[in-house]
Amino acid sequence: MENKLSGIAKKLKTAWERGATDIFIVAGAPMTLKIDGAFADFEEGKLGAGDTRRLIEELYREAGRSMDALTENGDDDFSMSVSAVARYRVNAYKQRGSLAAVIRVIGFGIPDYREMDVPEIVMEQTARTSGLILVTGPAGGGKSTTLACMIDRINSTREGHIVTLEEPIEYLHRDKKCIVSQREICMDSDSFLTGLRACMRQDPDVILLGEMRDRETMSTALTAAETGHLVLSTLHTLGAANSIDRIVDAFPEGQQSQVRAQLAMLLRAVVSQQLIKGVGGKNIPVFEVMVVNDAVRNIIRERKTHQLDGVIRSSSSEGMISMDVSILQRFTAGEISRESAVAHAINTEQMIKRTSSM
Repeated sequence: MENKLSGIAKKLKTAWERGATDIFIVAGAPMTLKIDGAFADFEEGKLGAGDTRRLIEELYREAGRSMDALTENGDDDFSMSVSAVARYRVNAYKQRGSLAAVIRVIGFGIPDYREMDVPEIVMEQTARTSGLILVTGPAGGGKSTTLACMIDRINSTREGHIVTLEEPIEYLHRDKKCIVSQREICMDSDSFLTGLRACMRQDPDVILLGEMRDRETMSTALTAAETGHLVLSTLHTLGAANSIDRIVDAFPEGQQSQVRAQLAMLLRAVVSQQLIKGVGGKNIPVFEVMVVNDAVRNIIRERKTHQLDGVIRSSSSEGMISMDVSILQRFTAGEISRESAVAHAINTEQMIKRTSSM
């Protein structure tokens, strides 16, 4: 098998075997791996512009993909596989006149949500049959993995048609109880908006929208949830309050009251997550989970999203989790340092006080 692999495929395989999460190909530095949050040289010697071009051209050949998008736009996202090894998500781009790439190692199969420390209350949201569920957080915070676990739970527990719109496709879902249609933006559809509009004619029960980037996509996603579909999507925001404000603020002032009313009616849960580097070097996930109840609906309708943090803190009996409580639990367990806990806290001053007394 090894002898049949191309040069770049062998490198990708070695990175997978070494437990890398990311691979960096940038002129002026050695080919570099990120393993447990730390950088390690993959090979000795710095790469030149010619080296990075050769490696990236090999990546495109291995993926069977044209380099036109990279040439025309200056960057390009795509996914690829090395047979019997793993899947990879590639972002190729131009920098200082040379080509570069960052490759995320994904692997085959869907991770076990328990190994990913996804809270059970998050997985329970997959029993919903309509409405909007948001998974939010910074880039690289684990949103795609959480969503993959949620889609797999739906696929394993009930019948239906799941349509995913992703850029690019990361985890491959095989049909279990559901039929799963996975569409990659730019390859299978021009944009999230056009893909979402077409999706409405594909008899979906569940729609995974990789990202709500603009007002038109947000509006269409709300319409999809309003017409009886379960819509799961992401935002690059941290916290339920910020996520709701981000959607409302995307609309003109004259439409914002209507959008608040729609969100109050359609929103089912907001899951926010981030990864914190642990004391042993491993990335530790922390979560905020807001499940929409009557109190939350009223807050959304009445423009009082600043009160949501208090509702989350006082609703642990309903399964809600505040970000700072999640962080404090990790600190108390000795998994993250005090400095990391304070740096990632929502209420920094409160976290300083609570951690200093331990």
